[in-house]
Amino acid sequence: MSKKVTIYTTLFCPYCVRARQLLKRKKIKFTELRVNDSRIRTEMERRAEGRTSVPQIFIDDHHVGGYDDLAQINSTGELDKLMTA
Repeated sequence: MSKKVTIYTTLFCPYCVRARQLLKRKKIKFTELRVNDSRIRTEMERRAEGRTSVPQIFIDDHHVGGYDDLAQINSTGELDKLMTA
């Protein structure tokens, strides 16, 4: 069963660009939701327990956090484990 990766972004956010690049490099498919729509932003804030910065990244219902969090779990091998668990 494949994992569903969702990333909440804005168009010109440099950390969003880095997160997309990291996921693409690892050949991880993801759904990108732009938070310029207030309904999407509200959904992101609810799922991210009040966090308002972008990106916010989820693997299924697991909240990874932002780009720095994604890069950290990638560097430790945890990202690969989460994607195959």
